[in-house]
Amino acid sequence: MGCGASKVLPEPPKDVQLDLVKKVEPYTGQTTDKYKHFIKDDGSGGKAVDKMGSPSPPQATNNPYPGGLANVYLDPGDPRRNKVAKYRAKFDSRVTAKYDIKALIGRGSFSRVVRVEHKSTKQPYAIKMIETRYREGREVCESELNVLRRVRHTNIIQLIEVFETQERVYMVMELATGGELFDRIIAKGSFTERDATRVLQMVLDGVKYLHTLGITHRDLKPENLLYYHPGSDSKIMITDFGLASTRKKGDECLMKTTCGTPEYIAPEILVRKPYTNAVDMWALGVISYILLSGTMPFEDDNRTRLYRQILKGKYSYSGEPWPSVSNLAKDFVDRVVTVDPNERMTAGQALKHPWIVTMAASSSMKNLHRSISQNLLKRASSRCQSTKSAQSTRSSRSTKSNKSRRVRERELRELNLRYQQQ
Repeated sequence: MGCGASKVLPEPPKDVQLDLVKKVEPYTGQTTDKYKHFIKDDGSGGKAVDKMGSPSPPQATNNPYPGGLANVYLDPGDPRRNKVAKYRAKFDSRVTAKYDIKALIGRGSFSRVVRVEHKSTKQPYAIKMIETRYREGREVCESELNVLRRVRHTNIIQLIEVFETQERVYMVMELATGGELFDRIIAKGSFTERDATRVLQMVLDGVKYLHTLGITHRDLKPENLLYYHPGSDSKIMITDFGLASTRKKGDECLMKTTCGTPEYIAPEILVRKPYTNAVDMWALGVISYILLSGTMPFEDDNRTRLYRQILKGKYSYSGEPWPSVSNLAKDFVDRVVTVDPNERMTAGQALKHPWIVTMAASSSMKNLHRSISQNLLKRASSRCQSTKSAQSTRSSRSTKSNKSRRVRERELRELNLRYQQQ
């Protein structure tokens, strides 16, 4: 529902409070595995989201690691096996000694995500391989590891273990197999306000936990909310901490880095003011609005116009299915999608909002599925059409194209000049 990899990388986090995952030292040539006891038998799965965007199948003609694969036998009759062989050849021998590489399930400018199976336990996991020889790759890796090493929460993706080499880091993580939030909504035959509150309660629990630890996600959006398994009772998991900021308790909590995904970015970031973890709550308000309607509160293909909409904080409850949505649900949205961060509900306050507490008990149980699904599909179709020509003229692996989709400092400078003149 967002703008792909429309991001600016944050400053490297300054401190870490707790190291819960063993950090594997750089490869020394030893064949024995000293870190065998750090694997945990608690994964499940089939899908993961890559740092730079949602998963996509590998293209048959793309080799993301140019330069040749001299010692790999490629069977011309089995392209699927050939792809796996190519990626396996690029993995450190300590990783392949412990895990079977099964398939590529996500890719970004500096990273690849593969589905693997632990050889002893047969548990499936995801391994995110990040190229740390690039500065941006190192910053993403440091940011994500500094968060994932500290967190243990049912609604946050878990890090299992880490392997490091001179040019790459391999992060072994839980594998979420239930799909993205809105894919599940479209696939369901029914979706009510009660379903919406169940989703938001899980996400709010995770965000409250992060904020208690001094962690601000800074890139909450539907693509980063995954279902753990395909079952109807699956939990939601928060993923993708590449833009997260970490602070120690008692430290100055203000942040200054301009980062995020345009449609979910808070007004205080746009005006380049120091900001707090309240930016996560703004993003959650935008997600809540989409969850109830399938439409965006702020949307425009022109970035400047989009940012002006966000700065004004004006959105409407017109069109389907809003006439069928309760006033209590709208009140919840209003209390988080508010321009002044000091008036925005915190995660703890949001969990105590009557709409969340009662699980929408006083709301209409009307099925909103048809309107929401139609709106989601309509937006996805228009988004594909608007980006199709641009994608056809550039490589999906080009760092230049990736930079062009980020929140741009030049745009914000111009926006602020006009904003100050008003």
